[in-house]
Amino acid sequence: MNEEIIIELKTPPIPYYLGSGYSEFQIGDHHPNRKNLGIYDLLIVAKGELHMGENSQHWTLTRGDTLLLLPEGEHYSVSPCSQETVFYWVHFEHSIQQETYPKNNQKGILYSSRPFGNPYGLRLPKHSHLSNPELYFDLIKHLLALPINSSFWEEQRLLAELLAMLEKEGLNSTRSVADRLAEQAAAYIQKNYKGKITNEILASALHFHPNYIVRCMKAKYELTPNEYLLEFRLERAKRLLVTTEWPIERISEEVGFRYSPYFSACFKRSVGLSPIRFRKQFLK
Repeated sequence: MNEEIIIELKTPPIPYYLGSGYSEFQIGDHHPNRKNLGIYDLLIVAKGELHMGENSQHWTLTRGDTLLLLPEGEHYSVSPCSQETVFYWVHFEHSIQQETYPKNNQKGILYSSRPFGNPYGLRLPKHSHLSNPELYFDLIKHLLALPINSSFWEEQRLLAELLAMLEKEGLNSTRSVADRLAEQAAAYIQKNYKGKITNEILASALHFHPNYIVRCMKAKYELTPNEYLLEFRLERAKRLLVTTEWPIERISEEVGFRYSPYFSACFKRSVGLSPIRFRKQFLK
């Protein structure tokens, strides 16, 4: 049995739309074998059965099933179609190497030494069964109906919408009570990061025991609430160092540190540079 996995695409850059199509297979037809195409190939089955393999893993796809084939490696037909089969395909490109990990292991947020680092990663299920396939079929039909070579931004918008729907589908199928609590704690920290936040304050706001909140955040983000708060404050500080001429003391206070020397020490320990030296990298 195949282990359910998540494919994470770091953004920016965002995935780039290349093309889409609609294929009809008769009994005895099979998907062509391909190797190292260099692009992502998203398959969405509308009718029948499609038997696919990739790098020694095998799937039987039926109506409403999706499979995201990777740019590297080899994908191939495991067996010919035993019934009339119809599926849509969407090709897109992403220039940064993806990460792949088990579906129940949600990765933590990522931070950057850049001033405007984006910690987001687009998390797409390798294989999923759609709760409402018609929404996806309609969206791809819209893509296919666009005039060639004159709809760049509309193509990109529709691809982003498609991938966002697919990501949400995957998250909804795996989000547990613990995941939701961790997300609620992270949202509370992001909203209130300028003020004092302790485990007890989080527990009072979210109505859960502080130890349970710590365990949930550690499991989902690989960070305790205090670690998450510190990293979030430092990310905001990076932006202020580059976009303002405020003194270090004011930035320290603005992002929630009571003492400027402590802020500077935390910043250097995390980034490897003092706040002043970090700022000088981006000054002319």
